[in-house]
Amino acid sequence: MNSMLTWLFSGLLATVSTMVIAWLISLVRRDVSIVDVFWGLAIAAAGVTWVALQAEADWRGQLVGWLALLWALRLAGHILWRSRGHGEDRRYREIRARNEPGFAFKSLYLVFLLQAVLAFLVALPLFGAQLGTQGPGLLDWLGIGLFAFGFLYESVADWQMLRFQDKREQRERGVMDQGLWRYSRHPNYFGECCLWWGLGLVALAAGAWWALAGPLLLTFFLLKVSGVALTEKDIAERRPEYRDYMRRTSAFVPRPPRPAGR
Repeated sequence: MNSMLTWLFSGLLATVSTMVIAWLISLVRRDVSIVDVFWGLAIAAAGVTWVALQAEADWRGQLVGWLALLWALRLAGHILWRSRGHGEDRRYREIRARNEPGFAFKSLYLVFLLQAVLAFLVALPLFGAQLGTQGPGLLDWLGIGLFAFGFLYESVADWQMLRFQDKREQRERGVMDQGLWRYSRHPNYFGECCLWWGLGLVALAAGAWWALAGPLLLTFFLLKVSGVALTEKDIAERRPEYRDYMRRTSAFVPRPPRPAGR
């Protein structure tokens, strides 16, 4: 039990250390939205730490650790590329405005340490998968397949949105409703949810049912807090053309769009 708690604490230390580094960078850049780049990296840091602490890491633990690192590097690279030249994200400018003066220090616990704790909780499947010793079974293969589907789905959705944003004539249309975005307003979030439930299934195969708290928390945040809900909080007022897109297109789970007039 003591060794397990030590391992868990080491994962938390990894996420906190990663986010403290991100905070220091944000002070230099005066841009708190750098936290989005480090979100996935903090999760992967916990996973890689747990793999490194195992004297002879089980294949299952190594697999999910490196899959999480692959996901984190792709996501960080995508966010860094997407945000180039845009300055601090509007969401964080609003948080900054509400917490001045002294936001530079306040952001350490209001933004970075808070996300470090959340990253640790989301990473629980990466720890749970370390505990299994049996060979691969049906749940493992289902989990790996779901991860692969979610990773590909999220990657394609992000690529399609980048192409849309890089084309002036398409930006002038106001709404990206082509490709995967025709069937869901947030296919990137849907893909991310799928891949983390895939890692959760691998942890479940190792007997760590409690590790499903990670994908459950992620799903809740994507749907109700920092994902769909925050993105669309006032978007219909700022972009009236989005209102019709919301009417005809599923928010999260892909499905055929509703016909016009319904």
